[in-house]
Amino acid sequence: MPLIHESYDSLPYVDAPPDQAALHAAIGLIAQDIQQAGVDTAQLHPALIPATQYAPKFSAALEQEHARVQADPNSKFSAIDLARYEDLDAPPNTSPTSDEDRPEVLAQWDSALRKAYTSSEYVNARLTELGLLEKFGKNAWLIGNSQQEDILKGIEADLADVRKQHEEVEAMRRQQQESVHGEIKTLEETWKQGVGRVLEAEVAAEGLKQQILEKRRAGAV
Repeated sequence: MPLIHESYDSLPYVDAPPDQAALHAAIGLIAQDIQQAGVDTAQLHPALIPATQYAPKFSAALEQEHARVQADPNSKFSAIDLARYEDLDAPPNTSPTSDEDRPEVLAQWDSALRKAYTSSEYVNARLTELGLLEKFGKNAWLIGNSQQEDILKGIEADLADVRKQHEEVEAMRRQQQESVHGEIKTLEETWKQGVGRVLEAEVAAEGLKQQILEKRRAGAV
């Protein structure tokens, strides 16, 4: 994919396109200049980092997950403990003297109650969020879509305006270049004639110089 997307097709309206011989000659001169400059076109620019030297940086959490997947591709993501949302195991039955006789049962009940309170709060919050989603979710979604459509329409309008400006500039360039096409053609022909006359004068001068030299040689003899 090219890095430069500008197009200059609107510029050469007056100049005639080069023929294949001139194009190959220009390409050859460019290649010769590159070779003389010692530029290796097969190598990347020094400012570009080769892909082999690129080392991405991740956070410690991502590095840990990468190590887990590399060690066992079938392992599951364990950052969220889903056990708290599962059915709770019922602690053993108690008796009036369980607190004194079996304190571990009291600890199990305390842990179970804490988990039950946590699950209850989670379920209540989830029900609240689902209720809000059912009541306001549709309108919020439609409003969001409407805002996205307005943004898209604005971007499309800007794009159409830029395209229109581009077409106007291109038409103005074409008109300006075509309006002076005759003058440029006349100047080019005049320049060619002037160069031709200069060459003719140089050839004539060289011929006179040779004649003078020949006469001098003949007189010297």
